[in-house]
Amino acid sequence: MFSSKKKRLEKKVLTFSQRLKKYITKYIFVTFGAFIAAFAIEGFLIPNEIIDGGIVGISMMVSSITKFNLGVLLVLFNLPFLFLALQKMGKSFVITILYGVTMLGIFVNLINFHVTESDLLATVFGGITLGTGVGLILRNDGALDGTEILAIRLAKKFGFSVGEIIMFFNFFIYTAAGFLYGWDSSMYSILTYFIAFRVIDIVMEGLNNSKSIYIITNFAKEIGDAIMKELDISVTYMKGKGGYSGKEQTIIYCVVSRLEITKIKNLIRENDSSAFYFVQDVHEVDGVRVKKK
Repeated sequence: MFSSKKKRLEKKVLTFSQRLKKYITKYIFVTFGAFIAAFAIEGFLIPNEIIDGGIVGISMMVSSITKFNLGVLLVLFNLPFLFLALQKMGKSFVITILYGVTMLGIFVNLINFHVTESDLLATVFGGITLGTGVGLILRNDGALDGTEILAIRLAKKFGFSVGEIIMFFNFFIYTAAGFLYGWDSSMYSILTYFIAFRVIDIVMEGLNNSKSIYIITNFAKEIGDAIMKELDISVTYMKGKGGYSGKEQTIIYCVVSRLEITKIKNLIRENDSSAFYFVQDVHEVDGVRVKKK
């Protein structure tokens, strides 16, 4: 009895340790992401009168007009959205956002230099840097901008997509930036936002995009065996039925890297020149890749 109780206790301690490690790792990445985002804002955007979208962009413009502390504005302007998120998204998510925004506010006050005076370089590298920082935070269940929280709520209420609502808000923000800084700065800001948006996708999904491939063939066993033998990866066999012929067929499914796509196509053609297959992008793969024994 005592032995089983001890085992259960050890399991609880291990689970707590794993959870603690997970939270520590998460907040380290959120802190690092906030620092990178602050570096982009202070090092590239503000010195060249380029703004971000959403609440961050509004805070930058208000700070420029009133000379009020940007870090404080970032926190204050996000607070109403945190209360909104608390009602639907839970305390853990809100705490992570509050921590990330607070760290961003602290870092923008600590960083006080600019990297380049070139608008083009500031746009490109500012967008890349900002996207990297925001992507790290989003990947770790955080956020730096309350606009998305509001957009999620409004999308459910009015039927628009989250992207459409964010675009609507940013249209007014970048229009205001045009009047405040000039239309060149407004267009550079839009380009920065676009670059940052694409970099966020890369950080969230990774550079090493895998491919999934479906193969419909009368020689499923031969092609499947060839893939497992030559590429040393496992395949999954699924049952299908032809719409016109009504014939039962076996469909081969597997996930491969981009480097393996050409090899797998050659294997298909070698075993069945009339096989039908299609390839799709897989942005995130997790778990153990089963190999032959």
